[in-house]
Amino acid sequence: MARILVVDDEEGIRTALCAALEHIGHEVVGAPDGEMGLRLYREKPTDLVILDIFMPEKEGLEAIMELKRDFPDVKIIAISGGGTVVGGWDPLTIAEHLGAVRTFTKPFALKEIIEAVRELVDVSTS
Repeated sequence: MARILVVDDEEGIRTALCAALEHIGHEVVGAPDGEMGLRLYREKPTDLVILDIFMPEKEGLEAIMELKRDFPDVKIIAISGGGTVVGGWDPLTIAEHLGAVRTFTKPFALKEIIEAVRELVDVSTS
Protein backbone atom coordinates (compact mmCIF):
# COMPACT_ATOMS: atom_id res chain seq x y z
CA MET A 1 0.00 0.00 0.00
CA ALA A 2 1.27 3.43 -0.96
CA ARG A 3 0.37 6.89 0.26
CA ILE A 4 -0.74 9.09 -2.62
CA LEU A 5 -1.52 12.81 -2.84
CA VAL A 6 -4.11 13.86 -5.44
CA VAL A 7 -4.16 17.59 -6.23
CA ASP A 8 -6.91 18.83 -8.55
CA ASP A 9 -9.29 21.78 -8.32
CA GLU A 10 -12.04 19.82 -10.10
CA GLU A 11 -13.80 18.12 -7.20
CA GLY A 12 -15.32 15.37 -9.37
CA ILE A 13 -11.95 14.32 -10.79
CA ARG A 14 -10.23 14.54 -7.40
CA THR A 15 -12.98 12.48 -5.75
CA ALA A 16 -12.98 9.85 -8.52
CA LEU A 17 -9.20 9.46 -8.39
CA CYS A 18 -9.16 9.25 -4.59
CA ALA A 19 -11.97 6.66 -4.55
CA ALA A 20 -10.37 4.51 -7.29
CA LEU A 21 -6.97 4.53 -5.57
CA GLU A 22 -8.46 3.80 -2.15
CA HIS A 23 -10.43 0.94 -3.71
CA ILE A 24 -7.17 -0.77 -4.74
CA GLY A 25 -5.73 -0.37 -1.25
CA HIS A 26 -3.83 2.91 -1.19
CA GLU A 27 -4.01 5.63 1.43
CA VAL A 28 -5.03 8.78 -0.42
CA VAL A 29 -5.00 12.44 0.55
CA GLY A 30 -6.70 15.07 -1.63
CA ALA A 31 -6.12 18.79 -2.09
CA PRO A 32 -8.06 21.34 -4.17
CA ASP A 33 -5.09 23.48 -5.20
CA GLY A 34 -1.32 23.52 -5.49
CA GLU A 35 -0.75 25.56 -2.35
CA MET A 36 -2.60 23.09 -0.13
CA GLY A 37 -1.03 20.18 -1.98
CA LEU A 38 2.47 21.48 -1.23
CA ARG A 39 1.56 22.08 2.41
CA LEU A 40 0.20 18.54 2.79
CA TYR A 41 3.25 17.03 1.11
CA ARG A 42 5.64 18.98 3.33
CA GLU A 43 3.73 17.90 6.45
CA LYS A 44 3.77 14.23 5.50
CA PRO A 45 5.43 13.24 2.20
CA THR A 46 3.68 10.69 0.02
CA ASP A 47 4.97 7.94 -2.26
CA LEU A 48 3.39 9.58 -5.30
CA VAL A 49 1.75 12.87 -6.28
CA ILE A 50 -0.95 13.18 -8.96
CA LEU A 51 -1.14 16.84 -9.87
CA ASP A 52 -3.34 18.91 -12.16
CA ILE A 53 -1.64 21.67 -14.14
CA PHE A 54 -4.17 24.52 -14.21
CA MET A 55 -5.43 25.33 -10.69
CA PRO A 56 -6.06 28.36 -8.48
CA GLU A 57 -3.69 29.48 -5.72
CA LYS A 58 -0.64 27.71 -7.18
CA GLU A 59 -0.59 26.11 -10.60
CA GLY A 60 0.74 22.62 -11.18
CA LEU A 61 3.91 23.62 -13.03
CA GLU A 62 4.94 25.88 -10.15
CA ALA A 63 4.10 23.11 -7.66
CA ILE A 64 6.19 20.60 -9.66
CA MET A 65 9.17 22.98 -9.60
CA GLU A 66 8.90 23.43 -5.83
CA LEU A 67 8.40 19.73 -5.13
CA LYS A 68 11.36 18.69 -7.30
CA ARG A 69 13.56 21.41 -5.82
CA ASP A 70 12.78 20.47 -2.21
CA PHE A 71 12.20 16.71 -2.71
CA PRO A 72 14.20 15.61 -5.79
CA ASP A 73 13.05 11.98 -5.57
CA VAL A 74 9.32 12.74 -5.54
CA LYS A 75 7.34 10.88 -8.19
CA ILE A 76 4.77 13.02 -9.96
CA ILE A 77 2.02 12.22 -12.44
CA ALA A 78 0.81 15.41 -14.15
CA ILE A 79 -2.70 15.70 -15.57
CA SER A 80 -4.28 18.47 -17.64
CA GLY A 81 -7.44 19.25 -19.51
CA GLY A 82 -5.42 20.88 -22.26
CA GLY A 83 -4.59 24.44 -23.08
CA THR A 84 -1.26 26.09 -23.59
CA VAL A 85 1.07 28.24 -21.55
CA VAL A 86 3.04 31.30 -22.63
CA GLY A 87 4.67 30.73 -25.98
CA GLY A 88 2.14 28.07 -26.99
CA TRP A 89 3.90 25.25 -25.14
CA ASP A 90 1.98 22.12 -24.15
CA PRO A 91 1.84 22.16 -20.34
CA LEU A 92 2.29 18.37 -20.07
CA THR A 93 5.50 18.53 -22.10
CA ILE A 94 6.75 21.23 -19.74
CA ALA A 95 5.71 19.07 -16.76
CA GLU A 96 7.84 16.21 -18.13
CA HIS A 97 10.83 18.54 -18.51
CA LEU A 98 10.33 19.67 -14.92
CA GLY A 99 10.34 16.09 -13.65
CA ALA A 100 6.87 14.53 -13.98
CA VAL A 101 7.35 10.82 -14.64
CA ARG A 102 3.99 10.37 -16.40
CA THR A 103 1.42 12.69 -17.94
CA PHE A 104 -2.23 12.25 -18.87
CA THR A 105 -4.67 14.46 -20.76
CA LYS A 106 -8.20 14.85 -19.39
CA PRO A 107 -10.45 13.10 -19.92
CA PHE A 108 -8.42 9.99 -19.13
CA ALA A 109 -9.43 6.45 -18.30
CA LEU A 110 -9.09 5.66 -14.59
CA LYS A 111 -7.62 2.33 -15.67
CA GLU A 112 -4.66 4.16 -17.27
CA ILE A 113 -3.94 6.11 -14.10
CA ILE A 114 -4.24 2.98 -11.94
CA GLU A 115 -1.80 1.12 -14.20
CA ALA A 116 0.70 3.99 -13.98
CA VAL A 117 0.30 4.17 -10.20
CA ARG A 118 0.91 0.42 -9.87
CA GLU A 119 4.07 0.65 -11.98
CA LEU A 120 5.44 3.65 -10.10
CA VAL A 121 4.57 2.37 -6.63
CA ASP A 122 5.91 -1.12 -7.36
CA VAL A 123 9.19 0.42 -8.52
CA SER A 124 9.42 2.61 -5.40
CA THR A 125 8.62 -0.21 -2.97
CA SER A 126 10.80 -2.94 -4.48
